[in-house]
Order: sequence, then C-alpha cells, then structure tokens
Amino acid sequence: MANMQFLINNLWVAIAALLVFTMTISVGMLEVGELGERMNRSLLKTMLIMGTALVMMAIIGFNIAFAPTIDGVIGNPFYVQGLLLGSFSKSANSVNFINTIWWSMMPQYFGTGLSTTTYFLFETAFASVTLALVGVIILRKVKLSSFFLFSIIYFVIIWTLPAAWIWNPTGWLYLLGMRDFAGGLVVHASAGAVGIAILIRIWQEERKSGLKISMQEQINLNERWLVLAILFLIIGWFGFNPGSALAFNSDVIMIAVATFLAAGAAMLSTMGVKYLTSKENPGLLYAVNGILMGLIVITPLAGFVDPGSAILLGLLAGPIFIAGEKYFSRFKWFTDPVGLLPGHFLGGIFGVMMIAFFSENAYAAASGNPTLPNGLLFGGGMLALHQLGIEIFGIVVVLITVFVLSYITITAISHMTNGLLTDYAKKQN
Repeated sequence: MANMQFLINNLWVAIAALLVFTMTISVGMLEVGELGERMNRSLLKTMLIMGTALVMMAIIGFNIAFAPTIDGVIGNPFYVQGLLLGSFSKSANSVNFINTIWWSMMPQYFGTGLSTTTYFLFETAFASVTLALVGVIILRKVKLSSFFLFSIIYFVIIWTLPAAWIWNPTGWLYLLGMRDFAGGLVVHASAGAVGIAILIRIWQEERKSGLKISMQEQINLNERWLVLAILFLIIGWFGFNPGSALAFNSDVIMIAVATFLAAGAAMLSTMGVKYLTSKENPGLLYAVNGILMGLIVITPLAGFVDPGSAILLGLLAGPIFIAGEKYFSRFKWFTDPVGLLPGHFLGGIFGVMMIAFFSENAYAAASGNPTLPNGLLFGGGMLALHQLGIEIFGIVVVLITVFVLSYITITAISHMTNGLLTDYAKKQN
C-alpha cells in the first residue's frame, strides 16, 4: 500500500514539476505582453534560463541545496554518488540511487517517498522560475552573455543557499523553526533582492556613461500575449503551490483552493483600489497584476491557512501592490515595468510574515508541517510571536545574503565582460 502511495506521489510531483517549468517561459511571455513585441528577446532569455537551470542543478546545485547539509549551511556537493546525479559513477548502484527514495523523503523526514529524479525535477523547476523573475529587470539593457554567466553562479550558490537553509530538513533556518511553504522568500522576495543588486550595477554603468536618469521602459500592452501569459502562470501555479505538499493527498486540493481564492480576491482589491485612486477603469494590466500579487502573497503559507484566510490575504495584497507600485515608481535610477519590486519583493516578504498571523496548526500538519503553531489571529499567543521573530530574522538574513552574493557576482562579471550594457543601451546614452 505504501509503495502504491509513493508511486502516486511521484507521478503527481512530476506533473507539478512540468507545470512549474512552464512558468519560466510564461515570464517571458508576460514581458512581451506588458512591453510589446520589442521584448521578444525575453523568450530566448527564459529558454536559456531553463536550460542552464537543468544542467547546473544536475551538476552540483541540487546537492548543494538538498543533500544532507554540512553544519546546516550547505548541502554536501558530493553526496553519495557525487556530481551529475551520479551519472559518471562506476558503481553498479548508480542506477538504483537515482531511482530510489531521496534521503529527505524517507519516513524520518518528509516521508513522501519521492525519488531522486522526481525531487530533482521539481526543485530545479523552482530554481528556474526564480531566475526568470530576476530577469525581468535586465530588459534590453544587459547583454544575454553576461546574464548567462550570472545564471551559472546563481544556480550553484545564490539560489541554493536559501533553499538549503529553509527547505532542507537539516538546514539551520529550518531547524530554527522557519517555514516558507512554497517560496515567498526562497523564490519571490529573494528574486527581488537579486534584482536590486543587478539594478544597482546597471545604474552604476549608466551613470558612468553620463546618464542622470536611467533609461525607462514604457508599458506597451499586447493583450493577447498578456492573457496567454497569465493563463499559463495560473496553470503553472497549480504545480507551484499544491505540488509543494510533495505528495498527492487530500491537502493538495485545499492548497489549490486557498491559492486561487487569494488570486481572485487580490484581483478584485487591486482593481478596486486602483479605481478609487485614479477614477479610471484599471484595465487588463491591473487585473493581471492583481492575480499575480494574490498568488505571490499566498505562496509561503498556502499549506497553512483556511479558505477564509486566503480571501483576506488576497484582499490585503491589492493595496500593498498599488502602494508599492507608487513608491517604487518615484525612483528614476532604475526601471521595473513588470513589477519585480512591488510584486514579488514586497509580496513575498509580506506573505512570509503573515505565516505568524494566519497559520492554523491543523492545516499545517496536513501539509507536512506539524510543529508550526497557530497564528496570532487563531490564538497562537507567545508561540506565534516567537514564530514572527523567526520569520523576520530569516527574511533579513536571506535577503542580505543573496543581495551581497549577487552584487559581488554581477560586478565581477561586469569587469570580465567589459561591462553589462548592450549596444542598444549604450546608444540610448
């Protein structure tokens, strides 16, 4: 019976991985939809990201993130069969290794019975879409060759360290009690911090060339591309959040319901707040941004909340996006037309902090997190306050870490490649 359940779990998570992989390409479609067909290079960019993620995570990234950690900090890169998932091992057990249960999927940890290959595909899809989110700020400014070099380091260390700390059951933040169900911090907020590091480097090069205001990209809606993009992102999120249960059980549909309720509520609140502030029809763009903001905010606690809480979180997400958009639009030293900072960065941080307010232990236990206490709104008291402290501490540590690593990496690549800026960006100067 257990073997049958493990087989079903593997089938479900493999399907979820496929859905999440579609999100990487969908981010490129979103850029084209919001900025017009002049951004067709975004499609090539996202395809390069997906290919690089698969190769680099297979070589070493997966082990660094998800192998048993060394002192809770970094996964053992040579775990069991070594690099490339044991591909070049002479051991007769190498085939058995990649088809047997991954260590953290054993009963003493998550107990869902996922094989090495299934879990590898699922987590690699997450790494891929995270860098695709980062990539929305390079637009037509940064050479793809420079961004490709950055992606190699990103999949080896920048993405993998927070994953090792929070999603690995031997990671130091996980053991401290931090939780992030499907990536409010590991994916969304971290993508924002990496994006800020790259934006700073872009501005340094633009300023050196004589600019006083960074070249701005203007919204130029292509409604067909935009609708296709949000459609595929919604479908992909069915793998993103429900798949993060790492098993096919009754909680999967509950997670899906919470996810889509938050998305719907956020769309309504975003459009409503925009209408109240502008007295104009918000249009398709704010409908799409509202859906995305709801999906982002619910992601870190989708497995911990009831449907009512999901709707309330969605309603809160809309005003946060509108306020964030207004705040970040004041800065003229960078351009962020697709909304990495008001959406993914702010939404991810807000969602992770809300774990300490909205979580319910019964839902958390069903999704594999039985030690998570009730939130403050459900009588969690001091335990919930303690959880809030842990979540805030984890947010600060992770964001500082990924920002510093990203800035050092992108600066080094800039020196190696004679600058990041494309010929197009230089002509605008």
